[in-house]
Amino acid sequence: MGTTHVFSENPVLGDAWYAVARSGDVAPGPLGVRVLGRSYVVWRDPDGVLVASADRCPHREAPLSAGTVIDGCLQCCYHGWRFGTGGRCVLVPSAQPGVPIPPRAHLDPVGVQERYGLVWLCPGVPREDIPKIVQEDDPAFRRINPDVQIWQTSATRMVDNFLDITHFPFVHAGTIGGETDEVVPRLELEQLDDSFFGYAYEVTVSNPEIAAATSGVQGAGAVARRMSSGFALPFACRSTIAYETGLEHILLLLSTPIDDVTSYFIFVVWRNDDFSVPSDQVIRFDLAIGAEDKAMLERLDGVLPLELAGTVSVQSDKPSVEWRRRFAALLAGD
Repeated sequence: MGTTHVFSENPVLGDAWYAVARSGDVAPGPLGVRVLGRSYVVWRDPDGVLVASADRCPHREAPLSAGTVIDGCLQCCYHGWRFGTGGRCVLVPSAQPGVPIPPRAHLDPVGVQERYGLVWLCPGVPREDIPKIVQEDDPAFRRINPDVQIWQTSATRMVDNFLDITHFPFVHAGTIGGETDEVVPRLELEQLDDSFFGYAYEVTVSNPEIAAATSGVQGAGAVARRMSSGFALPFACRSTIAYETGLEHILLLLSTPIDDVTSYFIFVVWRNDDFSVPSDQVIRFDLAIGAEDKAMLERLDGVLPLELAGTVSVQSDKPSVEWRRRFAALLAGD
């Protein structure tokens, strides 16, 4: 790693699942995305099943994401070559009748699947499954999928931020932080479930008018939350929020590295409310909180130093320190 802290070129990261889009963003496609510094194209085959490959036509290297999908086949914009199920080349328009398609004309498919209303890519061979969110299968909960965002910051800094509550009174003074105590109780780390490692805690947060649709509490200046925050390597975070009313609000926070210092931010919400409040009102407060995080993180340069001596940490930084330790070990192949 050296002192440059470059992580996106490490091949071990190719063996993980990364959210890159909402399912509805590929209908039928093609959609071009970038993960770990490489470009990919995603589209739906004749059966509506997702196909993904490098965003490069094997003929003359035109970007396939600039093409069109015709009857489930991806047509290159340059010479009209078409690719169908599994990325197999099914048409070379310039070829003489009866001439077989060259074996090297077929695309090498990349792992792709849909879960939680999202499109996930794995450029290599997945070591682990996509983190499990049990509320997805609970009919008492609804799922909300906001738009995908691009943040001009490193995924390493995003995970560090999403595991941290000490910035609430400062970064989030305009949303949840106004009533939050600056002193943080001692945090105890634990395995929260099969997927996420982190900590549970209780916190009082501000409840401005914009938050009422999210908290389910009207007219109260502050509300108590029982929360947990945890991570699943390499870059997934989850926050669970439970209110005294019984309302639960689950946030899956996904930081997908486009490269070392640019990332997709994708989050998903599950709630056990009565489904009567429109989705856009429910997530309006979450979006405002995210905008505050984005504004702060985009002020920071480069990748978060992964060696622990690269920054000063205190007791309240234990969750991020543990993520950094495990992430560095992953990159080292330990």
